[in-house]
Amino acid sequence: MNNQLQEFARRELKDGLAKLPESNQLRFKRMYSHKDLDKPIDDVVDSMDYDKLDWAMQQVQRSIDKEKR
Repeated sequence: MNNQLQEFARRELKDGLAKLPESNQLRFKRMYSHKDLDKPIDDVVDSMDYDKLDWAMQQVQRSIDKEKR
């Protein structure tokens, strides 16, 4: 994934996570920053490996879709 796509994915993740309740953000932190649950969510997204971004975007979108119901 090139840098431009990574930046886009990270922005989208941050925007999506901001729309979700804290409980969803904590679950996200447990998956992607289990050693530092106090880390701000934006920092968690910024420090994610690029190969996890696609899956994370799918997870966040599913969570957003569930919240709309």
